[in-house]
Amino acid sequence: MTKHSITQATYIADGLLAIETELRRLNYWESECPAPEALQSTQPFCVDTLTFPQWLQFIFLPRMKYLIEEDMALPAVSGIAPMAEEFFRREDASGNVVINELARIDSLLSGSA
Repeated sequence: MTKHSITQATYIADGLLAIETELRRLNYWESECPAPEALQSTQPFCVDTLTFPQWLQFIFLPRMKYLIEEDMALPAVSGIAPMAEEFFRREDASGNVVINELARIDSLLSGSA
């Protein structure tokens, strides 16, 4: 028996792909990885070393993909969508797709979907 349902993992994987696709479309996807020390921040969302899209690209997406691929336990609580809302409020680009996908993943992980 898996640690998470196949349906939940599939929906989350689809959401991760949609987030990556939208970050690429909005030109928030970077070809170069930040310096290793930038990825070691102890602050939530690495706010002191990364932008929110960088955190999604280099921390959140790889971690979540790894957990799904290795059939490991997924977080039981998630609240990332408000951070996306705050980031995109200050940007010219509409982050609605990213925000909506993160809200869906938050709901799936938190058991309210």
